[in-house]
Amino acid sequence: MDDQPTSFRLTDTQLEFRSALRQMCEERIAPHAAQVDAEAAFPWDGFKASVDMELSALGIPVAYGGAGADHVTQAIMVEELARVCASTAVTMLISRLSMIPIMNWGTEELKRRYLPAVASGGAQGSYCLSEADAGSDVAAMRCRAVRDGDHYVLSGAKYWITNAGVSDTYTVFAKSDPDAGHRGITCFLVEADWGVRVAKLEHKMGLRGSPTGEIVLDDVRVPMSNRIGEEGQGFTIAMHTLDRSRPIIGAQAVGIAQGALDHAARYLQGRKAFGQAIAEFQGLRFMVADMAMRLEAARTLVYRACSIVDAGDPGGELTMTGAMAKCFASDTAMAVTTDAVQLLGGYGYTTDFPVERAMRDAKITQIYEGTNQIQRVVIAKQLLG
Repeated sequence: MDDQPTSFRLTDTQLEFRSALRQMCEERIAPHAAQVDAEAAFPWDGFKASVDMELSALGIPVAYGGAGADHVTQAIMVEELARVCASTAVTMLISRLSMIPIMNWGTEELKRRYLPAVASGGAQGSYCLSEADAGSDVAAMRCRAVRDGDHYVLSGAKYWITNAGVSDTYTVFAKSDPDAGHRGITCFLVEADWGVRVAKLEHKMGLRGSPTGEIVLDDVRVPMSNRIGEEGQGFTIAMHTLDRSRPIIGAQAVGIAQGALDHAARYLQGRKAFGQAIAEFQGLRFMVADMAMRLEAARTLVYRACSIVDAGDPGGELTMTGAMAKCFASDTAMAVTTDAVQLLGGYGYTTDFPVERAMRDAKITQIYEGTNQIQRVVIAKQLLG
């Protein structure tokens, strides 16, 4: 482990990227964020602005039309988007998540067929792992994949699917051998118009601009060429993918929290009570200091996990560090946004200020891509066996 990265600083290029991206977010995405939330509408303006800045290409290799950006830079992207609109941030991270199995396990044919469209923003994807009774317990999934000549026939339902009804492709995990537990899971890339049906969309507390729903596959025929990896490799692919996506969820949590802290700090400086700005009250200053310390620790842990991904995880640390990054950052986001609401008092409880939206958006980061209880199980297992 001695050769693992232990400290780093952002490069000048990354700092310039953050500055340019923040300006774009403030000008083109932030003005629509409240309306997106209020109307539970897909953030098409934010998505278009992101595509115009070629953010959809960041996580895709150069050979397939992408920018081939490192994971720290991708984290900066998600963080800055989430700072003003968490729903817009999801539009960039979910398609990347759905393509990770193809990038790391797919055939050359699959890569050339699907990655360029995602890189250009011309297509979006969803990741379909969870089911009604198989969330944390992935091996309990019931979605079936039955071989039929040069096709597989997929049948079953997937729950909590981000981008349901919007995505052009769905990365689906299904049981090809129902008697083999997690070793019987296989991964497929399914095009929406092959028969993927959206059964319902959820009405949610937060991330209201990002559709979440149940998709149903009624005997959907999928060519064998659209299988990702080998039969029975699905569980390995799913866990490998989550290891690499959890730090990015941590980045989303950091961005949500940073936005809330920024608004709270501005409010404290402008609000007066007892003849002075309330920013002068020591009790509130200490709250802000604690929020900032926890947030910076979370950000550093997220970047650390991303740097391990970029290094190829030579020391085998990613599973634990990625879980730590996602867990700590999302717990921090929930605490920071809650404190931001408190700092604004009654105003914080209204929709006139974005901190209540940040608090609602932060909650899901403790739940999806593995609940924080599951992250603690992962961390403890790495430490104790």
